[in-house]
Amino acid sequence: MATIYIENTPYEVPTGKNLLEAVLSLGKDLPYFCWHPAMGSIGACRQCAVKVYKDENDTKGKLFMSCMEQVRDGMRLSIADMEAKEFRAHIIGWLMTNHPHDCAVCDEGGACHLQDMTVMTGHNYRQYRFDKRTYINQYLGPFLNHEMNRCIQCYRCVRYYKDYAGGKDLDVFAAHNHLYFGRHEDGVLESEFSGNLAEVCPTGVFTDKTLKQHYTRKWDLTMAPSVCHHCSLGCNITAGERYGTLRNITNRYNGEVNGYFLCDRGRFGYEHVNNVGRIRKPLVRSQLPEATDKYTALQATAGAYRTGRVIGIGSPRASLESNFVLKTLVGEDNFHHGVSDTEHDLVCLGLKILKEGAARTPSLREVEQADAVFILGEDLTNTAPMLALAVRQSVRRQPALEHISKANIPVWQDAAVRELVQEGKGPLFIAGVHDSKLDEIATQTFYDSPDALARLGFAVANFIHASCPDVPGLNEDELQLAKQIADTLMAAEKPLIISGTHSGSERVLMASANIANALVAKGKEAGIVLTFPECNSLGLAMLGGHKLDSAFEAVLNGYADTVILLENDLYRRAGAGRVTNFLKTCKNVIVLDNLHHATSEEASILLSAGTFAEADGTLINNEGRAQRFFQVYPTSEDIQESWRWLGELGTLLAHDQISKWHGLEDILQAIVREQPELKGIDTLVPDTDFRIAGQKIPRAPHRFSGRTSMLANINVNEPKPPVDPDAPLSYTMEGYRGQPPSSLIPFFWAPGWNSVQSTNKYQQEVGGSLKGGDPGLRLLKPAATHTESFSTAVPQKFQPLEGHLFMLPLHHIFGTEELSMHSPSIAERAPEPYVLLNQDDAVLMKLQEGQTLSFTIEGQVYQLPVRISPRIRSGTAGLPVGLPAIPFAELPAWAILNRDFTWKQQPQTTY
Repeated sequence: MATIYIENTPYEVPTGKNLLEAVLSLGKDLPYFCWHPAMGSIGACRQCAVKVYKDENDTKGKLFMSCMEQVRDGMRLSIADMEAKEFRAHIIGWLMTNHPHDCAVCDEGGACHLQDMTVMTGHNYRQYRFDKRTYINQYLGPFLNHEMNRCIQCYRCVRYYKDYAGGKDLDVFAAHNHLYFGRHEDGVLESEFSGNLAEVCPTGVFTDKTLKQHYTRKWDLTMAPSVCHHCSLGCNITAGERYGTLRNITNRYNGEVNGYFLCDRGRFGYEHVNNVGRIRKPLVRSQLPEATDKYTALQATAGAYRTGRVIGIGSPRASLESNFVLKTLVGEDNFHHGVSDTEHDLVCLGLKILKEGAARTPSLREVEQADAVFILGEDLTNTAPMLALAVRQSVRRQPALEHISKANIPVWQDAAVRELVQEGKGPLFIAGVHDSKLDEIATQTFYDSPDALARLGFAVANFIHASCPDVPGLNEDELQLAKQIADTLMAAEKPLIISGTHSGSERVLMASANIANALVAKGKEAGIVLTFPECNSLGLAMLGGHKLDSAFEAVLNGYADTVILLENDLYRRAGAGRVTNFLKTCKNVIVLDNLHHATSEEASILLSAGTFAEADGTLINNEGRAQRFFQVYPTSEDIQESWRWLGELGTLLAHDQISKWHGLEDILQAIVREQPELKGIDTLVPDTDFRIAGQKIPRAPHRFSGRTSMLANINVNEPKPPVDPDAPLSYTMEGYRGQPPSSLIPFFWAPGWNSVQSTNKYQQEVGGSLKGGDPGLRLLKPAATHTESFSTAVPQKFQPLEGHLFMLPLHHIFGTEELSMHSPSIAERAPEPYVLLNQDDAVLMKLQEGQTLSFTIEGQVYQLPVRISPRIRSGTAGLPVGLPAIPFAELPAWAILNRDFTWKQQPQTTY
């Protein structure tokens, strides 16, 4: 620690920080633009000037840019010095010479960092009276608006997009006072993280285009802390609502998970909440076309339950509470996981590895600290995007640390560090079935079938630890690559293995576990990160349950005749013929969901479940971190949480356990009693009766307006605000105005800080954890004792099969995930259906790009246009997962080609 003096008052601050970070961490106000805590300092805007003195006797001092000056013990400075204040005011004046007077119509108005900093410097009137430069704006795709006239040339956008996120198609053009930040021509921004520009930009150059479709001032939004439901990483988000419509998603800082950023699927995939296909009323098919109210639907459901033999099918996209209540209602023996059998086995194996393995799962922040990374079988950009972004930082950080320690340059000196490192990269090895966006920064890549990937992984483990099984039949190149990977991991201080379920191969998971366990056995501080298919896949697995196929067998063999389906479209989980046969055989199909789909069309009773924005619940992410999400706004229709529907059904049936539960807290306590490994989920957030100074935490900012007029078309008298019985949050602007516990922060705001930059006021130190600790609780820890026991399930070499292709799953950030595809902006970015072929196989079959390939998997015929790649293994092909126009297939699987050709053996591996 160092002691610095601000206005002659001593403060203890961490050494190694820059002055701007130190000042902000102390809670003081100092304007800035170009600096960002995730991207470091470049000193471009000159806005953060302070007066620094030599010692206590120096009365004159010198101006320094605080973001570029390192903290030193005994340093003396002044923020309030008149020369420094005047300098900062002049800088704002220069920056504003070309900025338009359009705050009243700007999307960022009232939540703008430029406005905040202008007020902070005391800049009230503009002295510039001449013509302003103007620009033509660009079309940048469905996610972002572009208004270049508002630019103040801080360089944040290109530093984030190019340097941090690895984008290629956004840059700065021209020079001096005529800079243009955009693409070389109109077009869709290619990066999967482009939406962060809306928060990175301190002005209104880049703004959320989806918000503009139903625009609301940000101070008029009702907001709540939530968790992204679009992948297994569990990024923290803030969801905002107005007039019963979800308006936008913004990042909610969590230092251990997503930090300052989100992927575009997480940011823009929320429109399913507003979709016209929402289930907004319960339905009893026997009473159609008459409408059904909530009570009638519950009575009909209870009647079906009493007269039937009932099983329940859970869901990996439903909350832990909803799955648990369903399991309790139907009984443990009758509860089934609503996922394909392959997925069930993969997730259960992944859970076993995390529980029994020796390696710890690092958080996303810790992933950025890894000094050697091996990705086995995962295309992270498409399956776990924010993990891919963390890997990018890891690869960039490692050579930077090596160089700056010799050059005595602080890590936050971003421009100097990048100049020093140039194109240097840390070690990253990627083994996948096809190329990925991360390949460009990889040390080595390896493309082959899942079995070949697993064999490479087992070989790496064998090179690390002799007790791991040998892998016979590897060629010289494969042996050399395996040894290079093993040597690099052994030379690292914090090696990291990343794998997951998306390759569809248990052997790949076993190989990754072997590598991680071997590293730990050799004394390494190794980490393992596994990705899972959906937001609560791990939570569902931790609850336990039977396979989906056993549910089908129970009905088809007459052991059951009624099924309760929880937030699940079975046509995405199993073959269409088998699902149809199952549903037609059931006497009663009771579906709880929020969107109409093929399964809901077969429901005899349909109960309208709330989305994440209309529900409270708990999710468990890929690292075993339990996190709570809160209802954003009350619903006026017959929509409620699935767990509430099931709880009311259990009460109606006088169920022994369920009838004793009276809310979310009772359910959580029951989960902890019944499932000891979930202990602690009842303490994730303060109790429902938590108050600060006798007040709840308001979901709406104190500037919220129009509350009375919003309902004037119904009643001129303002009704009593609804009360949330399950959270210490109010649905209004009334409540405690100070900082709440970190798990209850509905939005970031502080006096003088109306933009997202106010996050720094909530952190223990800038860029660190939130005050009181980051939200969430890790439930999984590596085994306390580790026996050197390694998997021996080394697969045989992959052999092509004449007349067949081994069909592999391909995932897309836009298109694979079910809910986000109901957002028009996401659907616009999704690919058209296709099948991916090896270029040699395409020549052999006399197929060109775009021509149709016909094949059959498990009786399902597919006819899809061909895409050709040199990377995918000959004898295999890739089929996109989850695209609406492609029927479900349990992949990997052998596909029968519906045309004859003579097979010719091709080389095995592509590097």
